[in-house]
Amino acid sequence: MGSATAMSDCSVLQIDKKAMMKALHREHEFSDMFVAYLLARNIRYEADLVDQLFNSSEKRLARILLLLARFGKEGTPETAIPKISQEMLAEMIGTTRSRVSFFMNRFRKLGFIHYKAGCRSIARC
Repeated sequence: MGSATAMSDCSVLQIDKKAMMKALHREHEFSDMFVAYLLARNIRYEADLVDQLFNSSEKRLARILLLLARFGKEGTPETAIPKISQEMLAEMIGTTRSRVSFFMNRFRKLGFIHYKAGCRSIARC
């Protein structure tokens, strides 16, 4: 039905539906955490849809970079975003790689992002 690409090392666990239902009924703390996760995910989907419908490619790119850096989340934002190609960013925001390159250069000239050899960040490396 779909596919996913991991941007960093990860582990995937498949849980049988019956086992998940039992865990949700038996473990209330786990159930609360799972429901909170589902609600947050749905809110993110709605925000992604609104972003796609009403914002320019440049604003969508800025938003995805901030999301990747975990800007506005608990703790401090990541200063270096995961290694990700301009082609992948273009797919994520619905534009071409050349537009992403143009916007990234603009962000760099405005001082929003900084490049060093082997370092892509939204802050200084």
